[in-house]
Amino acid sequence: MDALNLDIFDSISLNEMNSVSLMKRMDTKFILHRDAVQAILNKVQFDYKILQVASDRLMTYHSVYFDTDDDHFYHMHHNGHSHRIKVRIRNYVESNLCFLEVKQKDSQGNTLKNRIKVNQLTSTLGEEAITFVTQTTAKQIKLHKSIENQFNRFTLVSTALQERVTMDSNLSYNGVIFNKNLVIIELKQEKLNRLSPLFQALKAQSINPYSISKYCIGMASTNADLKQNLFKPKFLKINKLTT
Repeated sequence: MDALNLDIFDSISLNEMNSVSLMKRMDTKFILHRDAVQAILNKVQFDYKILQVASDRLMTYHSVYFDTDDDHFYHMHHNGHSHRIKVRIRNYVESNLCFLEVKQKDSQGNTLKNRIKVNQLTSTLGEEAITFVTQTTAKQIKLHKSIENQFNRFTLVSTALQERVTMDSNLSYNGVIFNKNLVIIELKQEKLNRLSPLFQALKAQSINPYSISKYCIGMASTNADLKQNLFKPKFLKINKLTT
C-alpha cells in the first residue's frame, strides 16, 4: 500500500491513541484488494485520525507465534471452538517496542488481549514469559515457535467513537510474501456498531465482514500436513478477490 495517500488524515500520537487501546473488544474483519483501499479512505477521511510515529504512518509489524507440539491453538480455530488462544511476541518496529501478547476469544466473540513488555523478538519463551502465559490462560502448556510473520499496517482512530481500524498489507510468512494484493481490515470496537463510518463505507462497496486469522492462514499455507479443510474456502476467496 505504498502508493496510498495517507496524508488526507490528521495525525494522532501513540500516547493519544492509548486512550482507545481496547484491550477487550469486538473485532470485525474484512478482506479486499489493495486497489480498493484508497476509495474507502477518501470516504472516511474526516471520521478518523491516523497513528503517526515520528514521520511514519505506515508501520512494520514483525511477530513470532507460539503453539503446542500438536498445534493445539491452530486446531482450536480450525475445529470451530468458540474459545481460542494465540500467543506471540510482536515487534512494533517504528515504535521500537516489543511485547509478549496473549489473545483470547470467548464464546460471545469478545477478544481480550493481555501483554507484557519484553526486550526483543525471540524464538523461545523464557521463564517469566511462560509464567505470564500460564497465569493469563490458566493453562500450563509447553510452547514452541510455530510461525513468523511480517506485514505493514496503518491505524486509524475514530474522532467520535471508541473505535480503531487497522489495515494490513504485504503479509509474509517465514520471509515469503503470501499475497501482494491482499489487504486485511480489522475494525476494533467496544461492542459491534454497524453505524461505524468505516463499516458503512465498506458496506456501500459490498464489502462484508469476513472471518479470517492471519495466524491460521499462515499455518495452513506453510504446513501441508496440517488439517485445513475449513480454510480451503478462505484460500479460494482470497485468490478470487486478489487476482
